[in-house]
Amino acid sequence: MRQMNAMHAIKPSGLATWTSAWLALELEPDGALRDQLLAAYAEPQRHYHTLQHLDECLDWFARMQSEAERPAEVALALWFHDAVYDVHAHDNEARSADWAQAALAHAGADPAVARRVHALVMATRHEERPDGPDAELLIDIDLSILGAPVERFAQYEQQVLAEYAHVPAAVRTPRRRTILQRFLDRPTLYLTPPMHALLEMPARCNLARSMAALA
Repeated sequence: MRQMNAMHAIKPSGLATWTSAWLALELEPDGALRDQLLAAYAEPQRHYHTLQHLDECLDWFARMQSEAERPAEVALALWFHDAVYDVHAHDNEARSADWAQAALAHAGADPAVARRVHALVMATRHEERPDGPDAELLIDIDLSILGAPVERFAQYEQQVLAEYAHVPAAVRTPRRRTILQRFLDRPTLYLTPPMHALLEMPARCNLARSMAALA
């Protein structure tokens, strides 16, 4: 039942990206693997890194995939980018990237494809400037929540707070301020022209409002 509910939480257009991405790579779509990922995003410890987040990412991908050099690889990287999410761990991206690479290798993908998808998932650590248009698009999509409407951004902040409720407020609040300030200090938050035009100003307003509240 949980798996069925997970399937229904992703819109049909989002689910279609799974099949179309594998077919574009001339590989057989693995429905069982897709269901494993959907179940992972539905894990109870998640509040933001959930099926809702995945669905929102896939929506943005549907709108912006023309910005990608290799759309199928970006789509699969989105499906896997939060596949592993342990709030107490610091290697979630690496484990998610390894899962993606292993799944592609098992399916018979070109090793270069598997390596590129691995690199795309690793880019979601947000530690370095994205390398190339596909990584730029992926990161812009992952950060699209920052430019969400005010109500959705407020919900996102509550979801992040719930995921880190185990961290004492005296530690959590200054850490959160540091993260938000790091985003505000960037010359630009979004690197793809369409997403920059749509989200840059709303994101900066959301971040500034959040920083003021944390103060």
